[in-house]
Amino acid sequence: MSSLKSFEDLECWKASRSLRIFVSKEILSKFPSDEKFALTSQLKRSSRSVGDNIAEGYGRFHHQENIQFCRIGRGSLFESLNQVITALDENYIDEVTVIKFREMFERTNALLNGYINYLIKAKNE
Repeated sequence: MSSLKSFEDLECWKASRSLRIFVSKEILSKFPSDEKFALTSQLKRSSRSVGDNIAEGYGRFHHQENIQFCRIGRGSLFESLNQVITALDENYIDEVTVIKFREMFERTNALLNGYINYLIKAKNE
């Protein structure tokens, strides 16, 4: 981790960025216009929040605060999954899109959990 120069070097942030782009390009574009201020807005905000919180935590330069922001980002990741499931239930997206999202979700979640565990160990040393 010592070779990190920016939050942009974090694999969990890179994964969250890919997830956000997927949401924007492959999911939100399929929603009807009457969802613009409801589910579209919620999913856009929650998918952006994952990377936002990873970046903000990184910028705090304190392990405990970084951990807390990463946990908030993880919560936003799960919120995004719930909203994608809602989109499926409302027939805005198909099962294939959900499967692709879940793959990105699982990768992002695993990387973020790994980073949180690293921070916890570093804090305790």
